[in-house]
Amino acid sequence: MAALWEKHNDQFLMFEQVKNPLSGRPDINAFLLLDQLVSGSRDIISSAEHDEIWVNIDVEKLAEVIVEEQIIELIRCGVRYDSAFDSLAMFV
Repeated sequence: MAALWEKHNDQFLMFEQVKNPLSGRPDINAFLLLDQLVSGSRDIISSAEHDEIWVNIDVEKLAEVIVEEQIIELIRCGVRYDSAFDSLAMFV
């Protein structure tokens, strides 16, 4: 999954190219998509520091169900894979 994030990094923040978004807001769109893929019962933002948030998603479970097109959509929404923490993150 991390390799696909790297492969499509050039799509970062190109939200206008998302087809049939779930929301007109990139962050909400990303959260809704992630919740559809790996639903949970806790807040989707797990932590924050300065200008960055980390998303409360089990990346191992996500890797089992996500397809490349969905990774591209998340990248277009501003989601990035943080290999240092094996987590998804976004700048705010």
